Amino acid sequence: MFKNYLKIAWRNLLRNKSFSVLNIVGLSIGLAVTTLIVIWVNFEIGMDQFHENKNRIYQVYNQHPVNGEIWTWNSTPKIMGPIIQEDYPEVESAVRLQEDSEFLFAQGDVRINGNGIITDPDFLKMFSFPLLEGSIETVLEDVNSVVITESFAKKMFGNVPAVGKIVKVDNTDSFTISGVLKDLPSSTAFEFDFLMPWAFLKQRGWDDKNWSNNSIATFVMLKKEADHAAFIKRIEGLRKVYDKDSPEMVTYLYPFTRSWLYSNFENGKEIGGRIDVIRMFGIIASIILIIACINFMNLSTARSEKRAKEVGVRKVVGARRLALVSQFLGESIFISFIAAVFALIFVIIGLPHFGALVEKPLSLDLTNVGFWISAFGVICFTGLLAGSYPALFLSGFKPSSVLKGTFIKSNAAVTPRKVLVVLQFSAAIILITSSMIVAQQLKKVQDRQTGYSKSNLVYTSIEGDVEKNYALIKEELLASGAATSITRTSSPITEGWSNTWGFEWQGKNEENKIIIQRFVADEDVSETLGVEIVEGRDLDLDMYPTDSTAVLINESAAALMNFDEPIGQIVKDNGIDWHIVGVAKDFVLESPFQKIDPMVIEGAKAWFNIIHIKLNTANSTSESLAKVESVFRKYNPEYPFEYEFVDQEYAQKFNDEKRTGQLVSLFTLLTIFISCLGLFGLASYMAENRIKEIGIRKVLGASVTSITTLLSKDFLKLVLIAIVLAVPISWYFMNNWLEDFAYRIKISWWIFVLAGVVALAIALITVSYQSIKAAIVNPIKSLRTE
Repeated sequence: MFKNYLKIAWRNLLRNKSFSVLNIVGLSIGLAVTTLIVIWVNFEIGMDQFHENKNRIYQVYNQHPVNGEIWTWNSTPKIMGPIIQEDYPEVESAVRLQEDSEFLFAQGDVRINGNGIITDPDFLKMFSFPLLEGSIETVLEDVNSVVITESFAKKMFGNVPAVGKIVKVDNTDSFTISGVLKDLPSSTAFEFDFLMPWAFLKQRGWDDKNWSNNSIATFVMLKKEADHAAFIKRIEGLRKVYDKDSPEMVTYLYPFTRSWLYSNFENGKEIGGRIDVIRMFGIIASIILIIACINFMNLSTARSEKRAKEVGVRKVVGARRLALVSQFLGESIFISFIAAVFALIFVIIGLPHFGALVEKPLSLDLTNVGFWISAFGVICFTGLLAGSYPALFLSGFKPSSVLKGTFIKSNAAVTPRKVLVVLQFSAAIILITSSMIVAQQLKKVQDRQTGYSKSNLVYTSIEGDVEKNYALIKEELLASGAATSITRTSSPITEGWSNTWGFEWQGKNEENKIIIQRFVADEDVSETLGVEIVEGRDLDLDMYPTDSTAVLINESAAALMNFDEPIGQIVKDNGIDWHIVGVAKDFVLESPFQKIDPMVIEGAKAWFNIIHIKLNTANSTSESLAKVESVFRKYNPEYPFEYEFVDQEYAQKFNDEKRTGQLVSLFTLLTIFISCLGLFGLASYMAENRIKEIGIRKVLGASVTSITTLLSKDFLKLVLIAIVLAVPISWYFMNNWLEDFAYRIKISWWIFVLAGVVALAIALITVSYQSIKAAIVNPIKSLRTE
């Protein structure tokens, strides 16, 4: 029987080639898109899930009531880890991570900058990063030991064994390579070239016991027998015991397994994170697959009259309805398997491009048995979903009616078909409006005035002898004509590395805790960065020696502090009285999607990490950079000169939203294409079914235009209904998405009008082709058998 079903299915495919192609193409695209998104989703869900102890690991967070809300963040004081380890017997180990620690490694003529983590000895016992060389018990015990990754070892030593080798770090300390780690898998959020022991941080004098300095990550691993819920509750009061300045702050433990996907908090509650994007595209994948299935349903039921006699004959010779349902479902699953073959080809071809689009190293393991089992299940499910309604509909024909020729098309097929077309185009219109709103939001933020000049501006880190020779470097760069202005800062202009609510000023409401950005710069900050001074003057230590304790504040800070005359006022920070010499126009320091925070720009008595250099536009960029590099090599010969363009760094802030927009646009196009395939097939069948009616109308004088309008209007009515349904749904979801941004567009009515016009135009073009084709046929051909 199964063999017979296959034969019948194959014959029907060949007999209705055009409709079969439409079904297979639609289903294959739906299956391919679903597979690509599932591969991506599995990659995201699998981040850091390979650690053996993952279910016992928690990251330490802080929760603090501020102005009626609960703020949550994951940076902690350096002293917290050892105290947790000592005070709580449930804890097996606590490790601290000073991430993004950059050092120059040198051995002989090889000099390489590495980015790594300074951490406690138990790091490799907590996290499952296997060692290729060295002992997990001792690799981080010695103060001058360092563990490096396999690829970093090859850069430093080639194929020579690395353990035991001596390297210079920052041209000062000698370190012994104590271990080599297997390169990190792509499925981890950790990024590092090396691990250094926490003892080195103490040796450098960078360790402190200041509870207000929340600057590192702390992880704890509980003992296997520990009561997790009881411990999480008990540790909440840790700050009450040790932090006298913030006893109301709560220590909050967050499961390590959730940290990648669920990273956003609002008023102390987890509200999502990356999982929101994953859910959104998971829904889109489901919609596309369902639309492909709808095409199959519509085309199958539309051709029901062609198979009515077949059903009647089978019932007369004894076929039961269950057998007919099985046959039609079998045909549907057979088509799904054919579509799956093409879908697999599409996936293999498209996966590298899709991986590049989402910026993930996605791969498909065809040797994985689980993949084939899942694929088999999805194919069967798709076939059953697509074929369920046609099977039930076709198997329900009465043999007496169809064999007598009195079978009349009923609303049992027509009405559901209309509903399905409406659903298809509703989904397409929702995606069209969504992609337009994402594009509008992205454009608005990209066009936002940053408040500083990004062009011809580069920055480099202060390392080695740069700080000592800064005055000479600056003088020579200006004299050479390579730069027009230079300033030192605490962080790149595109990033905020320090903030606090600890600033004090006269008239401050102590209960009103507002985060203020702390940015550090020396003289020429305004000229170099292009920041406008709206009141007062720039920092100038040469002309005003007291500017070592001078600050600029931005407009938002001036409004917050509510000074009638800000110039000359005192702002206290870390025990220093800073006097205000100028007010700078607000500029974007961190996210361009959010409001600008109040900011204090502290002067030369603070610390510097970065040098910003405004390149001279009279020279070519490459010429200026070559001069800059030669000067840095002259005064800092042991370090390679590395720099970043500010405009390129700023552009990276839009990567996530740009990627979301590109993905939504891509899936919108695919949704429209699949919907049009179905509409094209329905229009083709409609024209074929009404060919004699068209012939009679032409004989009676109907024009091509009137016939085209007649054949198209029913479909256009369905699209209009889809527009009415899609608009409020689209507005609701996109307005919720926009609420995450303080700097956002208002959703304009014209977006929905334009989306509706686009949908109507696409539907009209799709249907009109078949309508015009039918309308221009010579009526003699359609009426000659009458």
